[in-house]
Parts: sequence; structure tokens; C-alpha cells
Amino acid sequence: MRLRIGAQFVALACAWGSSFLFIKVALDGLTPGQVVWGRLVLGALALCAVMAVTRSRIPRDPGLWLRLSAVSVLLCVVPFLLFSWAEQHLDSGMASILNATTPLLTLAVGTVALADERLNRRRTTGLLAGFAGVLVLIGPGGLTGGGGDLLAELACLGATACYGVAFVYLRRFVAPLGLPAVSVAFVQVTIGAVIMLAATPWLAAPAPRVDAPIALSMLALGALSTGLAYLWNNNIVQAWGAVNAAAVTYLTPVVGVTAGVLLLDERLAWNQPVGALLVIAGIMAAHGAPKGSGAGETLEGADTVETVEGADTVGTVEAVGTVETVEAVGAVETVEAVDTATPAADEHVVR
Repeated sequence: MRLRIGAQFVALACAWGSSFLFIKVALDGLTPGQVVWGRLVLGALALCAVMAVTRSRIPRDPGLWLRLSAVSVLLCVVPFLLFSWAEQHLDSGMASILNATTPLLTLAVGTVALADERLNRRRTTGLLAGFAGVLVLIGPGGLTGGGGDLLAELACLGATACYGVAFVYLRRFVAPLGLPAVSVAFVQVTIGAVIMLAATPWLAAPAPRVDAPIALSMLALGALSTGLAYLWNNNIVQAWGAVNAAAVTYLTPVVGVTAGVLLLDERLAWNQPVGALLVIAGIMAAHGAPKGSGAGETLEGADTVETVEGADTVGTVEAVGTVETVEAVGAVETVEAVDTATPAADEHVVR
């Protein structure tokens, strides 16, 4: 059992971290909109298979579907589009590092929107360190207007801000319903797929060029990074607890940068590891590092796909106050404890 969960943890970090590599490869023959179309459709099919295997029920409450439509736009459609567009101008490694700011932006949004979330000295120190890391990542050229990648970097930060807003919305309006995680994840990703299917007439041109590397990248991005990664994340949280499962948040940028350097011959600038370390230090200062066995922690309630993915997301899901954090993107991706790991409804995202 322990070996199986450990293998899933490694697979989850690889799936979420390499999602930016898959996007980069897919962009060789697809537009950003076509990448997101394929990602969400394949992710929905993968989650449909998970629903069938686990014999989970599809929620029938129209109000829930309406709420999850907003979540799908903020947690899947918009951030996936922003990351895909940005990677036309950025290395995949840089995109994976910027995606790691999701917990910090979620905390910032929660501080403004949630009455029970207030900044203290620890959280303020973490936010300042994290955003200092963002400034280092952007670099002096970007800050003075000399960097041509500034808009792409801002698009990545806009994507993680969408994750932050979505996670806070989930905590307030979806998590209290206590719904099965896989059912909510399926609905969220399926709604995103339907949105992209409806946009097909506007995404058909230019005609996609699909070769073996692009096809394999899209299959991995959709079925693994946006689909099965959710299931792995849920198993890890149940076995290890939310706090320890959050360690994947720190591994995904490492995987993303390493994959880009080794497989795409991307160059690693000095400011990327320095900025990434500051961002991770900020996350750890604001939320605390993984600790303990986590045996007493449980994961219940409504979850969503990212992940966090991003998750790409459905990548990191971050709990704003208890145990809600997923990295996402696109859409489901990691649960990180903010203050305490209380048995509460958490949010997951597929990325």
C-alpha cells in the first residue's frame, strides 16, 4: 500500500510538472485554443472512465451545475487558455515556475474575500517573499519594459489569479455541500469541455497539424495531467493526509524546469531558480511545510479538478484556512494545508 501511494505521488508530480512540456510540444501544430479544446475533451473522457470504475453518481442539482459552470470557467477554461497562449512566448520551465504562485495568490484573494482569513505576521512574510520571487522571475528587463515576455508572464500570473478566485468561490459555495470529489471534478471538467466544443467553429482555423509527438502530448495532457492525476491526488490525500500531500506543490516546478531543459533544450537563466526558491519559501512561510504522518487527516467534501492543474490544473488546490489547495492546472493539482488540517471539505483541481 505504501509503495503504491508513493508511486502515485511520483506520478502526480511528473504529470502536473510535465503538463507545461506537453503544452509546449502541442503548440508546434495547434493553436492555444485547440490545445485547450483537446485537453478538456480528453480530460472529461478520462474522468468519465473514473466515474464508471468508481460507480460515482452525477449530481442532478441544477443549482450546483450553475455554480460549477462559474468554477469551470475560472479553474479550467480561462487559465488553460492563458497558459497555452503564454507558452507561445515563454519556455515551459518558466511557465511551471509561475504556476507555483497559485497558493500565494489564493491566500491573497482569500484575505480580501473571506471574513475569517486575515493576514498575520507569518502570512504577510510569506506573501512578501513570494511576490519578491515573482519580481525576480520577471527580471529587470521585464520591469523596465525591455522584456518582450512580460505580457506572457503576466498572462501566467493572471491564470494563477483565476485559480485563486475559483478556490475561494469553491470554499464558500461548493465545499459546504459535502459532495463526492470525483463527481464534482467530472462535472467541472465536462462543463469546460462543452464550452470548448461550442467554440469549435471559431477554433477550427488554422487547420491543426498533428504528428506523433503532438498526439502523445495531448493524450498525456488530457488523460493524465487533467484526468487521472485527480484520482492519484485524492488517493494520496486519503493515505497521507492533506498536509503531506501538499509536498507535490514544491516538486512540480522542479519537474517542469528539468523536463524543459532536458527534452526541449531550454536554457535556465539565473533568475529562474532564485525566483523559484523565493516563491517556494514564501509558500512554506505562509502555509507551513509538510510535516508529520498526516494519519489523522481526512479529505471529505466537494472537490474540483486542476490542478491545479493544473493544472495547467486542474495543478494546485490550496485551502484558504484549513485544508484547501490544489495545483491545478489545468486543473487538479495538490492539497496544501493553510493553518490546520481539519477534516473539512476540500477543493481539488485538475491541471
